[in-house]
Amino acid sequence: MSVVSVVANEPAGFWIRLGANILDGLILSIPLSILSWMITGSGDENVVTETITFLYILLLPVFWNGYTVGKYICGIKIRKVGVEDPPGIVNMLLRVIIGNLVYAFTFGIGTIVSVCMVAFREDKRSLHDFIAGTEVVRN
Repeated sequence: MSVVSVVANEPAGFWIRLGANILDGLILSIPLSILSWMITGSGDENVVTETITFLYILLLPVFWNGYTVGKYICGIKIRKVGVEDPPGIVNMLLRVIIGNLVYAFTFGIGTIVSVCMVAFREDKRSLHDFIAGTEVVRN
């Protein structure tokens, strides 16, 4: 019988990061869909929901010590590389905006490369982690 131990500050791997992203998506999409329906009369995405989603992803880790709700539930957080400090606004701007631009301009190839990096690199850092000087670690 083997026991899997989780060490605080060890890099968070692909599956736990994916789980946190799925939770964040669910946590945001359900209330925002209801809000959108109440405002516009349809469940279609609109500027309000897109803006709230962007601000959630960008600002919550800055003001909540590297966490989003999904990351908190999964026991992982974003931090600056090699230190205990949470990401600053510049780190998150680079991570979210520049990272997504790289993924868009490479027509998804950057996304595939990032998945492989998180899956196979020892430090589990993706392209947007390198761009922003961040890492995702377990608590």
